Amino acid sequence: MLPHERQQMVITDEQLLRTGIEVLKNEAEALLFASENMGLEVATAARIISECRGRIVVSGLGKSGHVGRKSAATFASLGVPAFFLHAAEGVHGDLGMVCREDVGYFLSNSGETRELIDLIPYFKRLGAPIIAVTGNPDSTLAREADVVLNCHVDHEADPLKLAPTSSTTLQMALGDAVAGMTTNLLGLGKEDFALFHPGGTLGKRLLLRVSDLMGSGARIPLTNENAMVREALFHITSKGYGATLIVDTDGCLAGIFTDGDLRRLIERVGVQGLDSPVAESMTKNPCVIEPDKLAVEALRLMEERSISVLVVLEQRKPVGVLHLHDLLRAGVA
Repeated sequence: MLPHERQQMVITDEQLLRTGIEVLKNEAEALLFASENMGLEVATAARIISECRGRIVVSGLGKSGHVGRKSAATFASLGVPAFFLHAAEGVHGDLGMVCREDVGYFLSNSGETRELIDLIPYFKRLGAPIIAVTGNPDSTLAREADVVLNCHVDHEADPLKLAPTSSTTLQMALGDAVAGMTTNLLGLGKEDFALFHPGGTLGKRLLLRVSDLMGSGARIPLTNENAMVREALFHITSKGYGATLIVDTDGCLAGIFTDGDLRRLIERVGVQGLDSPVAESMTKNPCVIEPDKLAVEALRLMEERSISVLVVLEQRKPVGVLHLHDLLRAGVA
């Protein structure tokens, strides 16, 4: 009888919840045990990868192959050239992609996956080192590898204790650990990471600078400090920033006058406030930022000060204005 033809068992939601919790606990215990017993072989693997002048050739089959694809993607996202080589396809011509400068990163829980074992002689002939991720340190793969990362688990996490669950979780976590150590060895920073993710929100948050998003030139709302509020109101409404920058006769920043300042003025003295000097109601010493600062720093300032507009200043003179909406449109906020 096929699984979908079986009569479904009557199980309460509480029983299902206990099963789910148990699976998570089993996998967490496997990770904790591995972290407490991890040896310097993991550091050795990280050094081999960081010194690689070619690419990291990740290979596996079945569930280990699925994990391998993720590990290859993780290495690549950190700036370590890597690709996934299907073990079965490798022995049927795809080994031509492997070069002498490459490093093999092989995953097999049993360490006896025939298709993976068949790749070893080619790597040996090239002199390319092999890092083995296996649950069997006495296996053929482990014996032939230069470094062995032990992903042995006492039992799997699923109710039957059979399906690759804890073992594959540990395989993936070991790959993440090696990738993390490689990041340290290569001295990679957040901006380096963003270079490999320019199309996503993360890349935008890390790469964009204030100068990329600010309004400049004719888009800057500017009002002389000797002007009346009525003139400042025109600049507020015509430029669309909800504020105007107040400058002195030399063009240096004297303050900012926002729609909030206008509202408070009208509430205090009425519409006759429109004919009062803007310098009397402006906000002196407004929050400013330099054009070469990262856009995320501008966002942090806005959040800390509970404001929506920043003056972009260079040598005391406004060179731009940045609104929270600019950050939202760019995907930074």
